[in-house]
Amino acid sequence: MEKKHLIWNRNAECISREDLEALQIHKLRATVSRMYENVPMYRERMQSARVKPEDIKDLSDLKRLPFIDKPDLRDHYPYGLFSSPMKDIVRIHGSSGTTGRPVLAGYTNKDLKLWCEMMARTLTAVGATQDDVVQIAYGYGLFTGGLGAHQGATEIGATVVPMSAGNTQRQIMMMRDLQATLLCCTPSYALYLGETMAEMGLTPDQIPLRRAALGAEPWSEEMRVRIEQLLGVDAIDIYGLTEIWGPGVAFECLEKHGMHINEDQVIAEIVDPDTLEPLPMGSKGELVLSSVGKEGMPLLRYRTHDICTLTDEPCPCGRSFVRMNRITGRSDDMLVIRGVNVFPSQVESVLVNIPGVTPHYLLVVDRVDSSDTLEIRVEVTEEMFSDMIGSMQALGRQIGEKMKSTLGISAKIVLVEPKSLPRSEGKSKHVQDNRKI
Repeated sequence: MEKKHLIWNRNAECISREDLEALQIHKLRATVSRMYENVPMYRERMQSARVKPEDIKDLSDLKRLPFIDKPDLRDHYPYGLFSSPMKDIVRIHGSSGTTGRPVLAGYTNKDLKLWCEMMARTLTAVGATQDDVVQIAYGYGLFTGGLGAHQGATEIGATVVPMSAGNTQRQIMMMRDLQATLLCCTPSYALYLGETMAEMGLTPDQIPLRRAALGAEPWSEEMRVRIEQLLGVDAIDIYGLTEIWGPGVAFECLEKHGMHINEDQVIAEIVDPDTLEPLPMGSKGELVLSSVGKEGMPLLRYRTHDICTLTDEPCPCGRSFVRMNRITGRSDDMLVIRGVNVFPSQVESVLVNIPGVTPHYLLVVDRVDSSDTLEIRVEVTEEMFSDMIGSMQALGRQIGEKMKSTLGISAKIVLVEPKSLPRSEGKSKHVQDNRKI
């Protein structure tokens, strides 16, 4: 069946690469000058790197600029990286921090209008129109997810149901009563909603949803298939982070083959996470983003620590923006166990293909006698849990063999009863690393 690709702003999203690069360098030079003049930390960094705003002549000069990382935002909390005076800041968003200091971002009126545009493009690519009823189950407040999706849906003229996260039974009731056709939430919560509906005896044809725009955490292709089965939707991946804009930085179209980056507002690079040297198109490495054109708090060469690849191959949808593939892990929370790099997404990809288990799991990493240990706790289904002990043992061996083949190391597999692992209505937590305690 041929896909009908909707495009919100064809002039911007289908721009020629030549015109796009000219626009990017214009915005980049203006942003460098803005930050140099208004952000003391960045001016000092540039001076240390022996680079001045006038040295940035084309996009290849981007690599001469210093990086910015999350600790910089916390060290200059709350307003130290703002490049606009507070009288021009009309909104502040933020994310929780492990140090007690949240990461904040400030927006001017112009920034919010640009963000609305980016989210309108995102939801339109998902297939949303003014005829849709959009149920938003992202959290509101400082988190960018709720308001980001809300303003994008409003921009395209859709009906918005601002449910926020949580209260799953009520979510399902409102979804049915209000005939919601598009769901916006995290993939782990979409899975939880689907599981809850199944427990209630609801089949996909009994709910009105057609599409789901899912982001805020990494997820696998196998998890997409499971969500689509449970909810009867097209599950579409979207990407964003508070430090750059929020949701809307990148989005899948209905081709489901990589997320288009809004390159007229964000310049993307892939760098080697160890050397920080730029890598060529198609290489796997750390995603680095520059929010050009933003006023309140633009960031140049921000290290996302997300591991992915970029592609500039043409997309059937007609958009000319480069695409980023699904995030496979993070350079800063990647687990190194007995010298082997392990990502939770690898574990998930194994579990979703094994009958008798659910996609809910917990990796427990520890150190015993100077040697790393890995235990993977896996929830089994109700049917498997009530089966004979021999079946459970055989299942454990099967999972252990597949994990060793996929991860490259052995792991202790512990099968646990249904619903015994913590559920999340926000970002799911899959790792307990006791080596850091």
